[in-house]
Amino acid sequence: MLLGKRLARVEASGAGAAVAVRGRRQVGKSRLVQEFCDRTGLPYVFSAATKGASPVEAVQTFMNDLRESALPSEPELVSLLDSGSWPDAFKVLASVLPRTPSIVVLDEVPWLAEQDALFDGALQTAWDRLLSSRPVLLLLLGSDLHMMERLTAYDRPFYGRADNLVLGPLNPADTGEALGLAAADAIDAHLVSGGLPGIVRTWPHGMPALDFLEQEAADPAAALFGVPEAALMAEFPNPDVARRVLEAVGAGDRTHANIAATAGSRQGAIPSGTLSPVLRQLAEEKRVLAVDEPLSTKAGKPALYRVADSNLRLYLGILRAVQEQARRGRPDAGRRIVARRWTAWRGRAVEPLIRESLERAALTESLPWPETEVVGGWWNRRFDPEIDLIGADRAPVASRLLFAGSIKWLSTPFDAHDLAALRRASAQIPGFDPATTALVAASLSGTAPDTNLSPLDLLWTPEDAMATWQTT
Repeated sequence: MLLGKRLARVEASGAGAAVAVRGRRQVGKSRLVQEFCDRTGLPYVFSAATKGASPVEAVQTFMNDLRESALPSEPELVSLLDSGSWPDAFKVLASVLPRTPSIVVLDEVPWLAEQDALFDGALQTAWDRLLSSRPVLLLLLGSDLHMMERLTAYDRPFYGRADNLVLGPLNPADTGEALGLAAADAIDAHLVSGGLPGIVRTWPHGMPALDFLEQEAADPAAALFGVPEAALMAEFPNPDVARRVLEAVGAGDRTHANIAATAGSRQGAIPSGTLSPVLRQLAEEKRVLAVDEPLSTKAGKPALYRVADSNLRLYLGILRAVQEQARRGRPDAGRRIVARRWTAWRGRAVEPLIRESLERAALTESLPWPETEVVGGWWNRRFDPEIDLIGADRAPVASRLLFAGSIKWLSTPFDAHDLAALRRASAQIPGFDPATTALVAASLSGTAPDTNLSPLDLLWTPEDAMATWQTT
């Protein structure tokens, strides 16, 4: 693995190496690094920051962790600092590092930088003068993706000193393999879990997603609820505008106007001058929202917003209400909520995953249209029609459309009626040419028998989608 490669470099050179490991909350960074430290058999210190702690408390926590670790040969000599000084703390760390390879882990680094504006500079100075010449692997972990990127940005003290490693969730193929599920059920499981190990570990082997949701509806403390709840509270602890906007999007509002109305107050909708910066922060800095724009040969509006993590989207849209029923001892009411909302939620939630699978297939030239660079959707201001799939040579404004398509993720197959609707709607897409633009259907249940679907150029099945992750 990548961390093992860096450690081998430390062992071979006798010099230090630093790695910044980032990934969204609950993706398993801490567990992965803890497992790595344990497997190496090397002395290490693992120190996790606490959000909201003062600099004095943060330094004291680090010193306690250092004293109790296997790094110092004489732990009693590790002095406990009460000054809150990171330069002094790093000097103590350097003084107890062994001459043989070791590992130092700082978890939730963004919180340390948030607590003390001097932390970044102190870390850079300590690394340059005290640590980098020693055989130590320094691992810096963080869940705030924007802050972790800033840690090693060109205008920050630690620039150029750490390799960057992004730890993502399990992909759909990994999720299916871990749970012993076939393609369609694996996609459902990935949508429900978000590929987060903390949820996948609690999932009974071979159990379909709907059965799992119904089972967990009786347990208000289940990881299915606890993982997204913890992530939400850690990133958005206060019921401020950002939290209200996120919850509005999670509840199903996708346009700027609808979000403004739902997240507003008694005084009315959130003003555009307030909402636009919040949406930009949630999308570009927090990465909790994704923004979709209509894709065609002409610029289009409006942009649509969605919660990027499908598990958090499910929690905000369905599971929070289910958890509340479980807390009140009414699991049957929670199951009824799941039964009513599941099909519609899944049909919308699967769209980004299907688009990504088609993009991946194009990259490996597994599609009939290798010129495809991006797959999106198209809609007009009235959302009539709304096309699920557009394959194009570039975005946001394409010079050529390769295909247009429909996603039907239901128990009923794609049939002649669906094809006719797709053909009528596609004619309205700017840049669509019926002579050269292909037609695609992504269907959970295949196509209807004894139906002439010859105008359809490609049928994309759950097995096809899953194969794009299995081949990497």
